[in-house]
Amino acid sequence: MEVSSNTPAIVTGGASGLGAATARAIAAKGAKVAIFDMNEEKGNAMAEELGGVFCKVNVTSEEEVDAGFAKAREAHGQERILVNCAGIGNAIKTASRDKQTGDIKHFPISAFEFVVQVNLIGTFRCIAKSAAGMMSLDPITEDGNRGAIVNTASVAAEDGQIGQAAYSASKGGVVGMTLPIARDLMNEGIRVNTILPGIFQTPLLMGLPEKAIEALNASVPFPKRLGNPEEYAKLAMTMIECGYFNGEDVRLDGAIRMAPR
Repeated sequence: MEVSSNTPAIVTGGASGLGAATARAIAAKGAKVAIFDMNEEKGNAMAEELGGVFCKVNVTSEEEVDAGFAKAREAHGQERILVNCAGIGNAIKTASRDKQTGDIKHFPISAFEFVVQVNLIGTFRCIAKSAAGMMSLDPITEDGNRGAIVNTASVAAEDGQIGQAAYSASKGGVVGMTLPIARDLMNEGIRVNTILPGIFQTPLLMGLPEKAIEALNASVPFPKRLGNPEEYAKLAMTMIECGYFNGEDVRLDGAIRMAPR
């Protein structure tokens, strides 16, 4: 699907990191981009930079997601592109023993549920509502293409590290639902793909000490560095624009395979 002037698009988590880079790449093609994010300051700044619109959205909230889609569509029309980058993580062992006291505790179930609510259910919520909207559009190619959806999982879906049970489960769910959703939508001309990023230059990682970043760089087989958000955006654009790209889960990780810790 060619991204051209005035193509409506929505990027969740689009105020920073991978989402911001993707929003910029889509806007560079002339598309009209709506940013879904919880950070109003960064979200409004990104929307102003791109000539788009900011929608304050918590993807765990049905009401906020509905309001975000309504605002974006009022401003730009029904989106043909959805990129899901909104996500969170935590690092808690399933059960652990305090090294000093010997006290035993388990992973707080509410914390596990919250990660799944954001990363998995929040992603599906946006997919389902966007796909329903795309189905109202006329196809724009001879083979019936109506739109494209790109999701963000993680290499943790396959190589989950110690303390990543919730994060890996949520991202594994995104991987697992990609093909069934693509099949659900195959007769409607809506393609669905997922990217599994490795270690990228996100605001969270770039706040680590220099030695920690050097160690992360060294852990990548090649190239020995963190991924650039722009590289994620390039793959997202390929998934959007290549009409034969559908139902795929693709690692983008410099060949890294995560160790237990």
